[in-house]
Amino acid sequence: MKPLPLLLALLLAPLTGLACECEHTAPAAKTATLATAAAADPQTAPAEKPAAGHPLKGVVVKVVADRSALLVKHEEVPGVMKAMTMLLKVDAATLESPAAQPDTAITGTLVKKPDGWWLLDVTPTKE
Repeated sequence: MKPLPLLLALLLAPLTGLACECEHTAPAAKTATLATAAAADPQTAPAEKPAAGHPLKGVVVKVVADRSALLVKHEEVPGVMKAMTMLLKVDAATLESPAAQPDTAITGTLVKKPDGWWLLDVTPTKE
């Protein structure tokens, strides 16, 4: 009757700490368990971080309202892109603001989003 102790050991394994998530569980295992729980329950998931942005200085060349964008001739954005003229998406409030006028010097925050480059926090400046 030697198979009985093996059977008992297998049945009792969860009670002996072999399959627990106690203090002695590796930190990586705890982290993975918490991440899985957060993904399963969106109410407990951490809030999404806002996209990191880059300061931008430039001049509005043209307002392209039908594409919710400004054509901006901007200075170099160090580590991101050279100086150029490009179409940058903006929100509706920006399109209605004083900054959205041709030949207006502006500053803002350049952000890469899944649907393209956006210009946030646009304000007119004195050249």
